[in-house]
Amino acid sequence: MHIIFLAIIISILAFFVYASANIRSGVYLHVFCRKKTKEKIIALTFDDGPDQIQTPKVLDVLRERQIPACFFCIGNKIKGNEKLLRQIIDEGHCIGNHSFSHSVCFPLYGYRRMQRDLTACQQELERVTGMPVQWFRPPFGVTNPTLAQTIHRLEYTTIGWNIRTLDTLQPASEKIIRRIKKRLAPGSILLLHDHIANSDQLLIQILNLLAKEGYTVVSLDTLLQETPAG
Repeated sequence: MHIIFLAIIISILAFFVYASANIRSGVYLHVFCRKKTKEKIIALTFDDGPDQIQTPKVLDVLRERQIPACFFCIGNKIKGNEKLLRQIIDEGHCIGNHSFSHSVCFPLYGYRRMQRDLTACQQELERVTGMPVQWFRPPFGVTNPTLAQTIHRLEYTTIGWNIRTLDTLQPASEKIIRRIKKRLAPGSILLLHDHIANSDQLLIQILNLLAKEGYTVVSLDTLLQETPAG
């Protein structure tokens, strides 16, 4: 009996870990992770910027290839990078809220603290760009009931991904390319980070792969149009 009870407890805990850690679970919060379509289109997203060194390099590649992207920015990185943030907008890209602190403790925040954090990031983004912020991506991709309540209150559309490159772990670029190719599907959202070293060179390899596979990179708002997907 004790073994059965323990097994039940472990199963329940495993479910809640899965529900929080897997952004595609949809248990607590509806997250747009991929568009249901047969069209070979994909959206590129970058987290954790803006970065004074790497973000301009990424923007150079996007400009040269005429590729749109969405940058989910950390609020405490905006001060001092206002010009860079305006460049992102001026060059036709979009931005989203990735929290102000991006603290490892963010998923443990209470409702009021979490709301203050997201609102602070939103205010910084809007102060610089003069544009409303409608998209949000959870730090670390973790969701929970508190976040769901906060997102409902702030009326954000939460954006996830179906291709996580794990580029922050700095694996060999060939390994990242293989990972992307394995998971590539029509309507995908690709998660990258613009602040890591050589992010621009990795982006070039990814764009070459997408072109070879016959994919067209579209803006996030284009991907969000028509039929929503989980």
